[in-house]
Amino acid sequence: MKIYLVGGAVRDKLLGLPVQDRDYVVVGATPEEMVAQGYKPVGADFPVFLHPVTKAEYALARTERKSGHGYKGFTVYSAPDVTLEDDLRRRDITINAMAEGEPGQLIDPFQGAEDLRHGVLRHVSAAFAEDPVRILRVARFAARFAKWGFHVAHGTNELMHQMVESGEVDHLVAERVWTELERALGEDKPSRFFEVLRGCGALPRLFPEIDALFGVPQPEKHHPEVDTGVHVMLVLDAAAKLSPDTRVRFAALMHDLGKGNTPKAEWPQHIGHEGRGTELVKSFCQRLRAPNEHRDLALITARFHAHCHKIAELRPATVVDTLEAMDAFRRPERVDMFVTACEADFRGRSGLGDQPYPQADLFRRVFTAARSVNTAAIAAQGGKGPDIGARIREARIAAVKAVI
Repeated sequence: MKIYLVGGAVRDKLLGLPVQDRDYVVVGATPEEMVAQGYKPVGADFPVFLHPVTKAEYALARTERKSGHGYKGFTVYSAPDVTLEDDLRRRDITINAMAEGEPGQLIDPFQGAEDLRHGVLRHVSAAFAEDPVRILRVARFAARFAKWGFHVAHGTNELMHQMVESGEVDHLVAERVWTELERALGEDKPSRFFEVLRGCGALPRLFPEIDALFGVPQPEKHHPEVDTGVHVMLVLDAAAKLSPDTRVRFAALMHDLGKGNTPKAEWPQHIGHEGRGTELVKSFCQRLRAPNEHRDLALITARFHAHCHKIAELRPATVVDTLEAMDAFRRPERVDMFVTACEADFRGRSGLGDQPYPQADLFRRVFTAARSVNTAAIAAQGGKGPDIGARIREARIAAVKAVI
């Protein structure tokens, strides 16, 4: 029995990054031998065990053979005669196909270290084409390592394009697509995820609502970048700088979906895109089974981002209506996330990202004022429910007016 540290831990050590998770491959062992040594079996699809003390994952070396569509369409073979190189060969990209035996002993049969030095995301073998999730993973790694200039190898991009054309990508299940999307939103430069998908033709298949934004013009006066798709990518990266929260970043991504179906005759104006956008956000989230908190913040941002930008111009009653529609008084944490997404929208414009955005502070202050209204004291004055509600509303309007 031989044990090797593999995958991301080896890659991140070479990059000088903190190692988050340590995964191990065991060569020359049987499941029975692992259990006899105290390892706990946990793998449903292939033999994986937890170390009896550290709880780290130890997987028996295995090979995979394509037996159906999608990322679950595989027959797994695991036995003591499977070599380490056999196991590494089935992995997605070369920088994830390295192993470490003794500390400092690098085992690198597919030149992953060289690709790491040159910033290349390259598939290990033709078996890459058997699993469509790998397209999403490559795009996600491009987003993670964008600050170092990592790029997808030409041959890998061609292979990904072939996978799209063959329809293999259409067999991805919604839950897995969402998982990879949310992970990508958490990376350093999430726009690269979509750029890579667009480059291989997968974007219109997986996220047609986002793909539809590219090539749609906006008024150059407000958007020097003009193209809506370019704007949304700038907004997404601005959100990544402002907040680590994937809910905020997702809201930034979704905020202008309605511009993707503006009639061409109305270009470059997009009157009513907020309402159209909310319907597109709903269908997007339903299709990918996005969590409710991501969906709700995205809906609020798509519908009301213009209200944040124009907060100083709104009637106090409109401000209160907006806060009530956001359910802000019961869910106050939404306000800061919403304002942050709106600030990202403002900053996601070519050459204007460093301009002051006082609307953020003003929106937070009017909400604080409206929320400070003593609703219990008003209710204690008596009256029926609708009367009490009306008085609370008037008090909140007055409080907002005092701030604006």
